[in-house]
Amino acid sequence: MAYTLLKNEGTARRGEFKTVHGTVQTPAFMNVGTAAAIKGGISSYDLVDLKCQVELCNTYHLHLRPGDELIYELGGLHKFMGWHGPILTDSGGFQVFSLAKLRTIKEEGVYFSSHIDGKKIFMGPEQSMQIQSHLASTIAMAFDECIENPATREYTVNSIARTTRWLVRCKREMQRLNSLENTINKNQLLFGINQGSTFHDLRIQHMKEIAELDLDGYAIGGLAVGDTAEEMYGVIEAIEPYMPRDKIRYLMGVGTPVNIIEAVHRGVDLFDCVMPSRNARHGHLFTWSGIRNLINEKYARDDLPLDDQCDCPCCRNHSRAYLRHLFKANEMLAMRLAVQHNLYFYNTLMEKIRDALDNGTFEQFRAEMVPVLGKRI
Repeated sequence: MAYTLLKNEGTARRGEFKTVHGTVQTPAFMNVGTAAAIKGGISSYDLVDLKCQVELCNTYHLHLRPGDELIYELGGLHKFMGWHGPILTDSGGFQVFSLAKLRTIKEEGVYFSSHIDGKKIFMGPEQSMQIQSHLASTIAMAFDECIENPATREYTVNSIARTTRWLVRCKREMQRLNSLENTINKNQLLFGINQGSTFHDLRIQHMKEIAELDLDGYAIGGLAVGDTAEEMYGVIEAIEPYMPRDKIRYLMGVGTPVNIIEAVHRGVDLFDCVMPSRNARHGHLFTWSGIRNLINEKYARDDLPLDDQCDCPCCRNHSRAYLRHLFKANEMLAMRLAVQHNLYFYNTLMEKIRDALDNGTFEQFRAEMVPVLGKRI
């Protein structure tokens, strides 16, 4: 189980990542199934047809509901949800950021109040690893603090020092869990997370520290949370030379098609974001001509496919007028078809990026696509 760098075009990387649940061709986009399902009525079996390689699930939410011990009793997350490819579980660390009003951070870990019923919860590095081991995901993320931007330098220094101490504890606990006889996935991988807000020198310092731990992969966290796109690109450029060349690189929670192309250009291999499914559920669809808001009146009598360059289930079978009607009538099918399209679009985008890297034409692809994919039509 390892990442293999197949070729470079500039800083952009074409590779493959072998795991116990299959090989991922990179760059790749992970489809986000927070509670072991993609919002919008998409099943694990649908994802195969939508070209999904990796699904991402949420440790915190599954711990609360239905409970990681229940999923363990039922054979782990793959069996529970019927998805047989790689699964990455986040650590609960993002909830340290997103549930700021409901938590207290201490050296031992984080004390939460459940967003569901107010129940008191404690999660530290060891608890996060134990929950993710119960889930038996392919890849476990280290427990960290996602720092809100902008942050003060003093706060950032203290936070990343604690995140490094937590990472050491995560690695130790993961090694222990993988050695147990009753562990479902004894080959569970561990990714560390680089933090440091928008301070380039702190980002570099932290990347150097965590690279020494020789983990299975490295993520860039704490971006797209209050910073601009240019600030995000600047951080990636600053730390890329210090990221291990022979390990997979993951940019967490990003982003738009343009963000993804620009991050691949800067050396990133793996992405996730709720944007394609969330936007789809509100009628905002990504196409090869730009971003289409299907709720607009101009589509009421439009009998063309959503995107005439797309062969997803929605575009093969239905018109813009029909999909708009479903949204206006609040039919559940509207969300299902729209989410199918956006996920298919994202996974096809990654396919096109890989093809361009294989052919040595990625920079040409970038120059052609960036001006188009970000515009509203």
